[in-house]
Amino acid sequence: MSYLPPELLILWLAVAIDLALGELPNAWHPVAWMGRLIATLSRVSPRSGAAGPFVAGLVLVICGAALMALVGYWLQLTLARLPLPWDLLTQALVLKSTFSIRALAGAGSQVEAALRECDLPLARKLLGWHLVSRDTQSLSPSQVAAATIESLAENASDGCVAPVFFYVVAGLPGTLVYRFINTCDAMLGYRDSEREWLGKAAARTDDLVNLVPARLTATLILALGLLRGARGLTAVAVWKRDRLATASPNAGHPMSAAAGVLGLELEKTGHYRLGAGQPLPETLDIGRALRLVRWTMLLAIALFSVILFMAHT
Repeated sequence: MSYLPPELLILWLAVAIDLALGELPNAWHPVAWMGRLIATLSRVSPRSGAAGPFVAGLVLVICGAALMALVGYWLQLTLARLPLPWDLLTQALVLKSTFSIRALAGAGSQVEAALRECDLPLARKLLGWHLVSRDTQSLSPSQVAAATIESLAENASDGCVAPVFFYVVAGLPGTLVYRFINTCDAMLGYRDSEREWLGKAAARTDDLVNLVPARLTATLILALGLLRGARGLTAVAVWKRDRLATASPNAGHPMSAAAGVLGLELEKTGHYRLGAGQPLPETLDIGRALRLVRWTMLLAIALFSVILFMAHT
Protein backbone atom coordinates (compact mmCIF):
# COMPACT_ATOMS: atom_id res chain seq x y z
CA MET A 1 0.00 0.00 0.00
CA SER A 2 3.07 2.26 -0.13
CA TYR A 3 1.91 3.72 -3.43
CA LEU A 4 -1.18 5.19 -1.78
CA PRO A 5 -0.94 8.91 -0.93
CA PRO A 6 -0.60 9.53 2.82
CA GLU A 7 -3.66 11.83 2.82
CA LEU A 8 -5.74 8.92 1.59
CA LEU A 9 -4.42 6.59 4.28
CA ILE A 10 -5.10 9.27 6.91
CA LEU A 11 -8.69 9.63 5.67
CA TRP A 12 -9.31 5.89 5.76
CA LEU A 13 -7.78 5.59 9.22
CA ALA A 14 -9.95 8.48 10.45
CA VAL A 15 -13.09 6.81 9.13
CA ALA A 16 -12.08 3.48 10.68
CA ILE A 17 -11.45 5.16 14.05
CA ASP A 18 -14.82 6.90 13.89
CA LEU A 19 -16.75 3.75 13.02
CA ALA A 20 -14.92 1.67 15.62
CA LEU A 21 -14.68 4.08 18.55
CA GLY A 22 -17.06 6.98 17.98
CA GLU A 23 -16.34 10.32 19.64
CA LEU A 24 -13.23 11.21 21.59
CA PRO A 25 -13.68 12.20 25.28
CA ASN A 26 -14.33 15.94 25.66
CA ALA A 27 -11.04 16.42 27.48
CA TRP A 28 -9.23 15.34 24.31
CA HIS A 29 -11.66 16.68 21.71
CA PRO A 30 -10.48 19.70 19.67
CA VAL A 31 -14.08 20.77 19.03
CA ALA A 32 -14.68 20.93 22.78
CA TRP A 33 -11.58 23.14 23.06
CA MET A 34 -12.94 25.35 20.28
CA GLY A 35 -16.24 25.61 22.11
CA ARG A 36 -14.56 26.71 25.33
CA LEU A 37 -12.51 29.31 23.43
CA ILE A 38 -15.61 30.69 21.69
CA ALA A 39 -17.57 30.78 24.95
CA THR A 40 -14.75 32.62 26.74
CA LEU A 41 -14.34 35.23 24.00
CA SER A 42 -18.09 35.75 23.61
CA ARG A 43 -18.46 36.43 27.34
CA VAL A 44 -16.12 39.42 27.12
CA SER A 45 -17.66 40.74 23.89
CA PRO A 46 -20.07 43.69 23.85
CA ARG A 47 -23.75 42.74 23.70
CA SER A 48 -25.58 46.08 23.41
CA GLY A 49 -26.26 47.81 20.12
CA ALA A 50 -25.37 46.40 16.71
CA ALA A 51 -21.96 47.71 15.60
CA GLY A 52 -19.98 46.66 18.68
CA PRO A 53 -21.23 43.07 18.84
CA PHE A 54 -20.95 42.65 15.06
CA VAL A 55 -17.33 43.81 14.99
CA ALA A 56 -16.51 41.63 18.00
CA GLY A 57 -18.09 38.62 16.31
CA LEU A 58 -16.26 39.33 13.07
CA VAL A 59 -12.91 39.60 14.88
CA LEU A 60 -13.67 36.37 16.76
CA VAL A 61 -14.34 34.49 13.51
CA ILE A 62 -11.32 35.88 11.64
CA CYS A 63 -8.83 35.47 14.48
CA GLY A 64 -10.16 32.07 15.50
CA ALA A 65 -10.06 30.77 11.93
CA ALA A 66 -6.51 32.11 11.51
CA LEU A 67 -5.48 30.41 14.75
CA MET A 68 -6.98 27.10 13.60
CA ALA A 69 -5.15 27.37 10.27
CA LEU A 70 -1.87 27.91 12.11
CA VAL A 71 -2.57 25.02 14.48
CA GLY A 72 -3.39 22.73 11.58
CA TYR A 73 -0.25 23.75 9.69
CA TRP A 74 1.88 23.28 12.81
CA LEU A 75 0.35 19.85 13.45
CA GLN A 76 1.07 18.69 9.90
CA LEU A 77 4.71 19.80 10.14
CA THR A 78 5.24 18.43 13.65
CA LEU A 79 3.52 15.09 13.18
CA ALA A 80 5.37 14.52 9.90
CA ARG A 81 8.55 14.15 11.98
CA LEU A 82 7.16 11.08 13.74
CA PRO A 83 7.79 7.56 12.40
CA LEU A 84 5.36 6.94 9.55
CA PRO A 85 2.75 4.78 11.33
CA TRP A 86 2.48 7.25 14.22
CA ASP A 87 2.37 10.23 11.86
CA LEU A 88 -0.55 8.73 9.98
CA LEU A 89 -2.37 7.65 13.13
CA THR A 90 -2.09 10.97 14.95
CA GLN A 91 -3.14 12.97 11.89
CA ALA A 92 -6.06 10.57 11.48
CA LEU A 93 -7.12 11.21 15.09
CA VAL A 94 -7.10 14.97 14.47
CA LEU A 95 -9.08 14.58 11.25
CA LYS A 96 -11.55 12.21 12.91
CA SER A 97 -12.26 14.84 15.58
CA THR A 98 -13.71 17.14 12.91
CA PHE A 99 -16.37 14.75 11.57
CA SER A 100 -18.73 12.10 12.82
CA ILE A 101 -20.53 9.23 11.14
CA ARG A 102 -21.13 6.87 14.05
CA ALA A 103 -22.33 9.50 16.54
CA LEU A 104 -24.80 11.02 14.07
CA ALA A 105 -26.27 7.64 13.22
CA GLY A 106 -26.35 6.77 16.92
CA ALA A 107 -28.27 9.93 17.79
CA GLY A 108 -30.91 9.15 15.18
CA SER A 109 -31.14 5.53 16.34
CA GLN A 110 -31.73 6.62 19.94
CA VAL A 111 -34.70 8.79 18.94
CA GLU A 112 -36.08 5.96 16.80
CA ALA A 113 -35.73 3.49 19.68
CA ALA A 114 -37.58 5.81 22.08
CA LEU A 115 -40.45 6.22 19.60
CA ARG A 116 -40.60 2.46 19.07
CA GLU A 117 -41.02 2.11 22.85
CA CYS A 118 -43.79 4.74 22.73
CA ASP A 119 -41.74 6.94 25.06
CA LEU A 120 -42.52 10.29 23.44
CA PRO A 121 -41.07 12.46 26.27
CA LEU A 122 -37.74 10.62 25.97
CA ALA A 123 -37.78 10.89 22.18
CA ARG A 124 -38.36 14.64 22.44
CA LYS A 125 -35.55 14.96 24.99
CA LEU A 126 -33.09 12.99 22.87
CA LEU A 127 -34.02 14.97 19.76
CA GLY A 128 -33.40 18.29 21.52
CA TRP A 129 -30.27 17.01 23.20
CA HIS A 130 -28.51 15.53 20.18
CA LEU A 131 -29.98 16.85 16.95
CA VAL A 132 -31.94 20.13 16.96
CA SER A 133 -31.97 23.47 18.75
CA ARG A 134 -35.72 24.08 18.44
CA ASP A 135 -38.21 23.52 21.29
CA THR A 136 -39.25 19.88 21.12
CA GLN A 137 -41.66 19.69 24.07
CA SER A 138 -44.87 19.93 22.05
CA LEU A 139 -43.90 17.84 19.04
CA SER A 140 -46.04 14.89 18.01
CA PRO A 141 -44.43 11.51 17.18
CA SER A 142 -44.61 12.35 13.46
CA GLN A 143 -43.06 15.76 14.05
CA VAL A 144 -40.28 14.19 16.11
CA ALA A 145 -39.64 11.74 13.25
CA ALA A 146 -39.63 14.61 10.72
CA ALA A 147 -37.22 16.72 12.77
CA THR A 148 -34.93 13.72 13.21
CA ILE A 149 -34.86 13.01 9.47
CA GLU A 150 -34.26 16.68 8.65
CA SER A 151 -31.37 16.87 11.10
CA LEU A 152 -29.82 13.64 9.85
CA ALA A 153 -29.83 14.96 6.28
CA GLU A 154 -28.47 18.40 7.22
CA ASN A 155 -25.80 16.97 9.50
CA ALA A 156 -24.64 14.53 6.85
CA SER A 157 -23.29 17.68 5.22
CA ASP A 158 -22.19 19.71 8.26
CA GLY A 159 -20.96 16.73 10.26
CA CYS A 160 -19.18 14.68 7.61
CA VAL A 161 -19.15 15.81 3.98
CA ALA A 162 -18.05 19.40 4.66
CA PRO A 163 -15.11 18.73 7.01
CA VAL A 164 -13.76 15.97 4.78
CA PHE A 165 -14.24 18.19 1.73
CA PHE A 166 -12.07 20.87 3.34
CA TYR A 167 -9.51 18.24 4.33
CA VAL A 168 -9.23 17.24 0.67
CA VAL A 169 -8.95 20.91 -0.36
CA ALA A 170 -6.58 22.19 2.34
CA GLY A 171 -5.47 19.39 4.67
CA LEU A 172 -5.71 19.66 8.45
CA PRO A 173 -5.68 23.50 8.38
CA GLY A 174 -8.73 23.47 6.12
CA THR A 175 -10.78 21.02 8.15
CA LEU A 176 -9.93 22.71 11.48
CA VAL A 177 -10.87 26.13 10.09
CA TYR A 178 -14.18 24.71 8.83
CA ARG A 179 -14.97 23.08 12.16
CA PHE A 180 -14.19 26.31 14.05
CA ILE A 181 -16.51 28.35 11.81
CA ASN A 182 -19.27 25.76 12.08
CA THR A 183 -18.89 25.63 15.88
CA CYS A 184 -19.05 29.44 16.03
CA ASP A 185 -22.31 29.37 14.11
CA ALA A 186 -23.73 26.59 16.29
CA MET A 187 -22.98 28.58 19.45
CA LEU A 188 -23.59 32.16 18.34
CA GLY A 189 -25.67 32.11 15.16
CA TYR A 190 -29.08 32.74 16.74
CA ARG A 191 -31.53 35.58 16.25
CA ASP A 192 -32.12 36.35 19.90
CA SER A 193 -31.43 39.59 21.75
CA GLU A 194 -28.00 38.49 22.99
CA ARG A 195 -26.57 36.88 19.84
CA GLU A 196 -28.33 38.56 16.89
CA TRP A 197 -25.34 40.75 16.00
CA LEU A 198 -22.56 38.94 17.84
CA GLY A 199 -23.21 35.81 15.78
CA LYS A 200 -23.97 37.53 12.46
CA ALA A 201 -20.46 37.13 11.01
CA ALA A 202 -20.28 33.49 12.12
CA ALA A 203 -23.64 32.70 10.54
CA ARG A 204 -22.81 34.35 7.22
CA THR A 205 -19.34 32.78 7.11
CA ASP A 206 -20.85 29.37 7.86
CA ASP A 207 -23.32 29.89 5.00
CA LEU A 208 -20.41 30.64 2.69
CA VAL A 209 -18.22 27.65 3.58
CA ASN A 210 -21.17 25.24 3.32
CA LEU A 211 -22.29 26.31 -0.15
CA VAL A 212 -20.44 23.52 -1.96
CA PRO A 213 -20.71 20.72 0.65
CA ALA A 214 -24.48 21.13 1.08
CA ARG A 215 -25.08 20.90 -2.66
CA LEU A 216 -22.69 18.00 -2.99
CA THR A 217 -24.51 16.17 -0.20
CA ALA A 218 -27.85 16.74 -1.92
CA THR A 219 -26.40 15.45 -5.20
CA LEU A 220 -25.14 12.28 -3.51
CA ILE A 221 -28.51 11.71 -1.82
CA LEU A 222 -30.29 12.08 -5.15
CA ALA A 223 -27.74 9.82 -6.87
CA LEU A 224 -28.41 7.09 -4.30
CA GLY A 225 -32.14 7.52 -4.86
CA LEU A 226 -31.71 7.15 -8.59
CA LEU A 227 -29.42 4.12 -8.22
CA ARG A 228 -31.93 2.41 -5.94
CA GLY A 229 -34.83 3.33 -8.18
CA ALA A 230 -36.41 5.17 -5.27
CA ARG A 231 -38.70 7.65 -6.99
CA GLY A 232 -35.90 8.79 -9.25
CA LEU A 233 -36.93 11.89 -11.16
CA THR A 234 -39.69 12.69 -8.66
CA ALA A 235 -37.07 13.11 -5.95
CA VAL A 236 -35.11 15.47 -8.18
CA ALA A 237 -38.27 17.48 -8.79
CA VAL A 238 -38.93 17.78 -5.04
CA TRP A 239 -35.36 18.99 -4.49
CA LYS A 240 -35.58 21.56 -7.31
CA ARG A 241 -38.88 22.90 -5.97
CA ASP A 242 -38.07 22.99 -2.23
CA ARG A 243 -34.29 23.44 -1.92
CA LEU A 244 -34.67 27.18 -1.27
CA ALA A 245 -37.65 26.89 1.10
CA THR A 246 -35.54 27.14 4.27
CA ALA A 247 -34.12 30.32 5.78
CA SER A 248 -30.65 28.84 5.45
CA PRO A 249 -29.29 28.93 1.88
CA ASN A 250 -27.78 25.49 2.44
CA ALA A 251 -29.89 23.34 4.78
CA GLY A 252 -32.75 23.03 2.31
CA HIS A 253 -30.58 21.20 -0.23
CA PRO A 254 -29.86 17.93 1.62
CA MET A 255 -33.18 18.05 3.51
CA SER A 256 -35.33 18.45 0.40
CA ALA A 257 -33.28 15.81 -1.42
CA ALA A 258 -33.91 13.40 1.46
CA ALA A 259 -37.62 14.28 1.47
CA GLY A 260 -37.78 13.49 -2.22
CA VAL A 261 -35.87 10.21 -2.07
CA LEU A 262 -37.76 8.99 1.01
CA GLY A 263 -41.12 10.17 -0.35
CA LEU A 264 -41.99 12.10 2.81
CA GLU A 265 -43.26 15.54 3.80
CA LEU A 266 -40.88 17.21 6.24
CA GLU A 267 -42.30 20.28 7.95
CA LYS A 268 -41.04 22.68 10.58
CA THR A 269 -44.23 24.41 11.58
CA GLY A 270 -44.22 28.07 10.68
CA HIS A 271 -40.97 27.82 8.76
CA TYR A 272 -41.01 25.39 5.81
CA ARG A 273 -42.60 22.33 4.21
CA LEU A 274 -40.40 20.07 2.12
CA GLY A 275 -42.00 17.45 -0.10
CA ALA A 276 -45.50 18.87 0.48
CA GLY A 277 -48.29 16.43 -0.32
CA GLN A 278 -46.26 13.31 0.43
CA PRO A 279 -46.98 11.08 3.47
CA LEU A 280 -45.99 12.36 6.90
CA PRO A 281 -43.08 10.51 8.54
CA GLU A 282 -43.57 7.60 10.90
CA THR A 283 -41.13 5.99 13.31
CA LEU A 284 -40.00 3.39 10.76
CA ASP A 285 -39.03 6.17 8.35
CA ILE A 286 -36.18 7.19 10.69
CA GLY A 287 -34.54 3.84 9.96
CA ARG A 288 -34.90 4.46 6.23
CA ALA A 289 -33.36 7.90 6.65
CA LEU A 290 -30.48 6.46 8.69
CA ARG A 291 -29.64 4.00 5.91
CA LEU A 292 -29.81 6.76 3.31
CA VAL A 293 -27.60 9.11 5.33
CA ARG A 294 -25.03 6.40 6.15
CA TRP A 295 -24.69 5.50 2.48
CA THR A 296 -24.48 9.17 1.54
CA MET A 297 -21.59 9.79 3.92
CA LEU A 298 -19.76 6.64 2.82
CA LEU A 299 -20.30 7.54 -0.84
CA ALA A 300 -18.79 10.96 -0.10
CA ILE A 301 -15.77 9.27 1.50
CA ALA A 302 -15.39 7.08 -1.59
CA LEU A 303 -15.61 10.12 -3.88
CA PHE A 304 -13.04 12.04 -1.85
CA SER A 305 -10.78 8.98 -1.83
CA VAL A 306 -10.82 8.89 -5.63
CA ILE A 307 -10.01 12.61 -5.76
CA LEU A 308 -7.08 12.21 -3.36
CA PHE A 309 -5.76 9.23 -5.32
CA MET A 310 -6.08 10.98 -8.68
CA ALA A 311 -4.41 14.13 -7.32
CA HIS A 312 -1.27 12.11 -6.55
CA THR A 313 -1.00 10.13 -9.81
